Amino acid sequence: MEEGLKAFLPVSGICERFGLKPASPKDYSPLTLAFIGDAVYDLIVRTLVVEHGNTQVNKLHKKKSAIVKAETQKELYFVIKDSLDEEEEAVFKRGRNAKSYTTAKNASVSDYRIATGVETLVGYLYMSERYGRILELLKAGLDSLGLLDQEAAGSGNR
Repeated sequence: MEEGLKAFLPVSGICERFGLKPASPKDYSPLTLAFIGDAVYDLIVRTLVVEHGNTQVNKLHKKKSAIVKAETQKELYFVIKDSLDEEEEAVFKRGRNAKSYTTAKNASVSDYRIATGVETLVGYLYMSERYGRILELLKAGLDSLGLLDQEAAGSGNR
């Protein structure tokens, strides 16, 4: 596991603690990977928003929601897509093309599908314990989109 990221809730450590045998990330359906990827993406964004300033919870929620929404995930994908390797791009496409029986209330079908692809990729990297790669991709995308600028974060107070 990558040095310095061992405390990032490693899949192998969670499975070991609960007496489970981790499966290969390739064994999971794209929507299952998107399910876990959504949670991982959300946790990272929540952490970043909180670390950018201690403010009222409703302001934290609004900032987090603006970053995790499907439209923003689509924009993030277009920023990072050229840095994805073949395997990562294939995982993204599996997620994007998966037949989902739900849609987002406030997103176009196209945005929702791309967001599902991003979440699938994050889930795949998480289940592969490639935490550094998740952070590398999200940092590149979020920095490029300027979503965590101090002014945009709401408050600099702690």
